[in-house]
Amino acid sequence: MARKYKLDPVIGRDDEIRRVIQVLSRRTKNNPVLIGDPGVGKTAIAEGLAQRIVNGDVPEGLKNKRVVALDIGALVAGSKYRGEFEDRLKAVLREIADLQGQIVLFIDELHTIVGAGAAEGAVDASNMLKPMLARGELRCIGATTLDEYRKHVEKDAALERRFQPILVREPSVEDTI
Repeated sequence: MARKYKLDPVIGRDDEIRRVIQVLSRRTKNNPVLIGDPGVGKTAIAEGLAQRIVNGDVPEGLKNKRVVALDIGALVAGSKYRGEFEDRLKAVLREIADLQGQIVLFIDELHTIVGAGAAEGAVDASNMLKPMLARGELRCIGATTLDEYRKHVEKDAALERRFQPILVREPSVEDTI
């Protein structure tokens, strides 16, 4: 969508976008997780990054990358039999791996990957992502609220280790005008 200029311009989030770029450019713990209240602009920050990549306004290591949103709800929806969700997620992750680092995955509501698919008796989604994150085969931006982060992500030490929290505060009136 960023390539087709279908994203709204991001206002007042330069610092957060720069911080996301900084984290993504590191060698380790290079997966930012945007933490903030609902509606504060976490998704807009990911869209702002996508727009900067399209404009070439990023460091060399992020040039020509694509930011792709993963909709966990859509993957879970309609999973009828045991392992169907797992198969869908594996297919997505295989495709990302085949593109050899060209994709930056955006997972809104990151906390939903902890336990996603587990209700059907499958492995939860976070356990499928952790090995790829650990090996550096997957670059990921997460977004969640502070409560959900504490309740789900912090309790999974192996998952928490892979992410660098970035607090997203409500923009000031001056920033939004």
